[in-house]
Amino acid sequence: MRSHAVTDALAPPPEGQPVVDGHPVTPPAPGARTRSQHQRRRRIVQAAAALASRGGVEAMQMRTVAERAGVALGTLYRYFPSKMDLVVAVVSEEIDLLESSIERRPPSAATPAGRAVDVLMRATRGLMREPELADALIRSLIMAEVEAPFGDRMAGLILRVAAGGLTVDRATEEQFALAGSLAGVWVQELLEMLRGRRTYDQIQRRIEIAADRLLVDFQDPDTAIR
Repeated sequence: MRSHAVTDALAPPPEGQPVVDGHPVTPPAPGARTRSQHQRRRRIVQAAAALASRGGVEAMQMRTVAERAGVALGTLYRYFPSKMDLVVAVVSEEIDLLESSIERRPPSAATPAGRAVDVLMRATRGLMREPELADALIRSLIMAEVEAPFGDRMAGLILRVAAGGLTVDRATEEQFALAGSLAGVWVQELLEMLRGRRTYDQIQRRIEIAADRLLVDFQDPDTAIR
């Protein structure tokens, strides 16, 4: 008779759990990462971004990413159970850089629409420094089968800069929807630029028009005149 330990070892892994060389890989528990684990995760994300910037998402083969980051393949799967999880992490890293830039140099336009345009065009310039990476990431997120908070994060960022620090939990449903719509316009215009159908100036003008219409009554409900 087999022991429980042997039976458990031979049992198939839970559905959705990654398997490497026949062994299930368990991701690290949230909040349990040490400093070295954070550094290792960052190294993996940077390796994936470097590969994607040269050959698109197709170049982000998990084994190749692991080799470039200097980690075992099983370690990579512990942090990122799938390739799309890794794509989402690379996008999140780009948004982190954008948010840091905004904290250092907040937009100074006088209107909510002007501040939103400032942020979106700053994001455009940042992404277009690596057009292949930008194209690969945006196309992958559109087809993503994993949770990709790209749109929500951009909407939250637009809320903060357009309405003087307004956060998602304090915004009205309409405000969040309008900010999300503007973020969606930006993504589509960026795709058109990557396809060669828009120039930078054309994108800026179209986003200015959209922002002026969508954010015309935009303001923080806590500071609005009642």
